[in-house]
Amino acid sequence: MSEFLDRMKSLAKADKKTIVLPEGEDQRTIDAAKIIVEEDLANLVILGNPAEIDAPGAVVIDPATSDKRQAYADALYELRKAKGMTPEQAYEQVADNTYYGTMMVKLGDADGLVSGACHSTANTLRPALQILKTAPGTKLVSSFFIMCTPATEYGENGTLLFADCGLNIAPDADQLSEIAISSAATWKSLMSDEPVVAMLSYSTMGSAGGDTAEKVQEATRLAKEKAPELALDGDLQLDAALEASVGLLKAPTSKVPGNANILVFPDLAAGNIGYKLVQRFAKAEAYGPVLQGIAKPVNDLSRGCSAEDIVGVVAITAVQAQMA
Repeated sequence: MSEFLDRMKSLAKADKKTIVLPEGEDQRTIDAAKIIVEEDLANLVILGNPAEIDAPGAVVIDPATSDKRQAYADALYELRKAKGMTPEQAYEQVADNTYYGTMMVKLGDADGLVSGACHSTANTLRPALQILKTAPGTKLVSSFFIMCTPATEYGENGTLLFADCGLNIAPDADQLSEIAISSAATWKSLMSDEPVVAMLSYSTMGSAGGDTAEKVQEATRLAKEKAPELALDGDLQLDAALEASVGLLKAPTSKVPGNANILVFPDLAAGNIGYKLVQRFAKAEAYGPVLQGIAKPVNDLSRGCSAEDIVGVVAITAVQAQMA
């Protein structure tokens, strides 16, 4: 187990939060729940049919028969009536596990939600955006992965944050700057080192032309303008961001090269491919996609996740809830 996950588990245990898992029908959820309860990481609520869910120590609720269904429906109707939702539609909607779980978080019956083992990112994110909305001061919801690698010379003892690897397909320069700023804030809430952000491209400090390089250069300018206190620079090629000797040659006046612990990718293709390459070839632990920018913690899972991955994301979600 990585030093990062040890840290998340320790923090989660110190101030236990209630986390809801809507995918009670998935065996990985049940296996993860047993570990979470055994390690005392969170108070768990699992949504699904209690007759089919064997998870001692967790509360199991069937949204369709819950005694809170009507109250949640009434609250959802008030939130969505301006969008045309009727009371009848709200009542039907909260029978859906993810909507019910999100209403639990909205109304304070849970502190966070983790889903996505057998549902798409859209299924997890849509209720969160409709019900919880974005955090104050946040313009964009984005996602990140925490990558824990055996290469301890990089990041914080081998741990880095990759963004955005799971949500925004083709962010423009302004959106990319927002991803960078949100990622830096996330790093500060989870880690002990100060954030150092590398805005990645196939170019270093304008060494190559093209739309993508120019977008990253503009995103860097905007991020520096919005958050001048951040250690952030770009555009940077990956080797310049991580290797001090390469950075000294390619970007001698920048303090970021060789010190980056946050890698901001220019688009979703690069980010998604990049994290999976590191996960497979470097045998890295990958926790995410974790969402940032929502008013309360709601986190997605890769549909290829393991029970251990779910445990890790639940611990991260619990820590996020402590900071909320």
